[in-house]
Amino acid sequence: MKFSIERAVLVKAANQAQSVVERRNTIPILANVLIEAGADGVSFRATDLDTEIVDRAPAMVERPGATTVSAALLNEIARKLPDGALVNIAADAATARLTVQAGRSNFNLATLPREDFPVMASTEYAANFAAPAPVLRRLFDKSRFAISTEETRYYLNGVYMHVAETEGGRTLRCVATDGHRLARVDAALPAGAESMPGVIVPRKTVAELRKLLDDDEAEIAVSVGETKVRFATPTITLTSKVIDGTFPDYSRVIPRGNTRRLEVDAADFARAVDRVATVSSERSRAVKLALDEDRLVLSVNAPDAGAADEELAVAYADEPLEIGFNAKYLQEIAAQIDRENAVFLFNGSGDAALIREGGDESAVYVVMPMRV
Repeated sequence: MKFSIERAVLVKAANQAQSVVERRNTIPILANVLIEAGADGVSFRATDLDTEIVDRAPAMVERPGATTVSAALLNEIARKLPDGALVNIAADAATARLTVQAGRSNFNLATLPREDFPVMASTEYAANFAAPAPVLRRLFDKSRFAISTEETRYYLNGVYMHVAETEGGRTLRCVATDGHRLARVDAALPAGAESMPGVIVPRKTVAELRKLLDDDEAEIAVSVGETKVRFATPTITLTSKVIDGTFPDYSRVIPRGNTRRLEVDAADFARAVDRVATVSSERSRAVKLALDEDRLVLSVNAPDAGAADEELAVAYADEPLEIGFNAKYLQEIAAQIDRENAVFLFNGSGDAALIREGGDESAVYVVMPMRV
């Protein structure tokens, strides 16, 4: 195998492969990236047995072939090569070595045979559809912050992507929750997605998918099956097993009778929470919201550190209310608000709050209160 590739192209492909590879591996081949050179360019494939990414890159191929090399080493070398360099890569099967040469730099790396590299088995997908990158980016960006990190509740360690029935018709919906907060985001249902089974996309896959969605112009081909999900651009294919579990009935925790309505500038609110939370204890991160007519006072009282409060002018015309929340949860939800104003709907001090972006109900957030 022998080919030449631009340094910038190699950096992108090597970095993509490295991010899928698990740092601590008991199987040596899983630390490697499979490089395959053919007539139409070069592909870089990496897997951790649950997730697989294939990045097809343009290159001048002199001699087709394939080998595997350490993903971490290739990524490190590519990053350290000078900008604009043309990188020459050649594999020698007899010596089991890969040479990487650019300018006056030469590297000689150990390889493992391509035959040992596991390739994810192909599968039948129940639904195949296309969605613009900005649509998928909104669905996953606005929901992923609420993914649980508690491994015992493994079925919450991802984003639940499914078809939902709403008053306005069927929608493509993403939901994530950790039991303390919940995010539910809807988008128009793409053609071909009607028969899609509901799947829980793992946290790691969501992070890798985010990199594919940076290109605003890209149309993402999505394939969903009972056990796997695949996202593909013209050059990159990300395939992942889905979490084998049942996502809980989230509709039961979304408040329906909250009538006390607070409207506040989302950016001002996030900054005020951040300021007063400076003195909160690391363990509880509790902040109290005291609501009165067109007035909100945020306060923190931490016996060990001190106290802080800040007043905000808001739109509120209901009975006075005092309620406490985790400051981190409030900040993360406020960060999802694209519109100027955030709308909070409360019931009582012991009940969950519902948060929306202005009058837009396609994204709703729920946060549980805490004692302060």
